[in-house]
Amino acid sequence: VRPSDAVFTEKACAKTPADFEKSLGRALTAGPLTTGSEGDRLTLTTADGDTVRLSRSEDAPLHGTKWALDVPGQKGGKGRARLTFDQGAKTVSGRLPCNHVNARATVSDGRITLGAPSTTRMMCEGSLMDAEKRLLGLFDSKIDYRIDHETLTLTSEDGVTVRAVADR
Repeated sequence: VRPSDAVFTEKACAKTPADFEKSLGRALTAGPLTTGSEGDRLTLTTADGDTVRLSRSEDAPLHGTKWALDVPGQKGGKGRARLTFDQGAKTVSGRLPCNHVNARATVSDGRITLGAPSTTRMMCEGSLMDAEKRLLGLFDSKIDYRIDHETLTLTSEDGVTVRAVADR
């Protein structure tokens, strides 16, 4: 494997030491890499013998995770939408851009059947209300869901897609 044109962000991650990031960047850009695999692990080795072992992280669980939704019109913390699915109670609850929401939520075979939402009745600025209406369109219907690492994708029967990330 010969990576080319590597680009790195300068984002600081609290859980990842900066020295590790720099070492990984050097290993990935030092030249050709030899690859190997053991089960679900990929091993990359530089010509100097430095080794990087990669493995897939477990997906975040649907239930019990606070999901921060990508919402158009969201600015910083204002209008932050979050949902949490409770397996035992078979509910979903959280905050939309303007209001709190609760509904029944039955999960089966990659689908979530959401009941009619119960919400508070606060008003807020237009773009956030529009985003809230879009999210409320997911309720009282069946939606497909998929989790990839820490990203949840919800897709309604009419093709509306909403993404969320695990808020840990």
